[in-house]
Amino acid sequence: MSIRRAVITAAAPDQKSLPLQSLVDQHGNPKTALELILDECVDAGAEEICVIVCPGAGETFTRSAGQHANRLTFVEQANPRGYGDALFRARNFVGNEPFLHLVSDHVYISHSDHGCARQVVELASQENCVVSAVQETRENMLPFFGTVGATRSGNRDDVYDVNSVVEKPTPTRAEQDLIVAGLRSSHYLCLSGMHVLTPGVMEVLGEQINATEGSIQLSDALHAAAQRERYLALRVKASRYNIGEKYGLLKSQLALALNGKDRDDILAELLELVATTGGGA
Repeated sequence: MSIRRAVITAAAPDQKSLPLQSLVDQHGNPKTALELILDECVDAGAEEICVIVCPGAGETFTRSAGQHANRLTFVEQANPRGYGDALFRARNFVGNEPFLHLVSDHVYISHSDHGCARQVVELASQENCVVSAVQETRENMLPFFGTVGATRSGNRDDVYDVNSVVEKPTPTRAEQDLIVAGLRSSHYLCLSGMHVLTPGVMEVLGEQINATEGSIQLSDALHAAAQRERYLALRVKASRYNIGEKYGLLKSQLALALNGKDRDDILAELLELVATTGGGA
């Protein structure tokens, strides 16, 4: 399986400005959140990248894409019908090929020599199937993520065969259907907004769009795909940070700084800040 294209979804109302926010990466370089996501795509081997945006947003995104601007194609999502519908707008761009998909409101920090997206692409290329990045997640965070039911695959402790996907399950539903052997108590495998998807997944999305006038969710399409083709989850050696949640941009910046070359300076500044603001009281 060769992955040459990537698709980034950025058409939701709160994603209109989030990817344009400024951060400082691990090397001390100012970058937009969009640039960090594009770096992930390019590091994973993507040569062309499609960004799904609100009508009229393409020019602003181009200015925020840095050195990757010439790789971008924009597709507008008019009359939006959900996340799955946004992704399906890229069907002509990806054609009949597998592709990398990332959301635009997450920052990823790898704890490996390979970037997060590259880890996912490498497994998909080896196994020739759908692969989703997942992260072990506490039960209280279930309302924010799609969650997979799965069993460990082969001899690896970080790869799972997926049998179901549920969007934002209740704790009761998760306990009944989504417990994965080997995880800590009250922890589940939640989607990290990073996937390698096949033409089969796009086919399912098309079927769902034709079958209903309601909102289309990627989780529903992934669940259906798991019944039709091999689907793996990879517990990536990485952490994800949602810049759209409360203090999400702050937490993302701190994570980048504490995993970068200025770690010691940032720790010293934080200790001084806590001391001078009475944070320890």
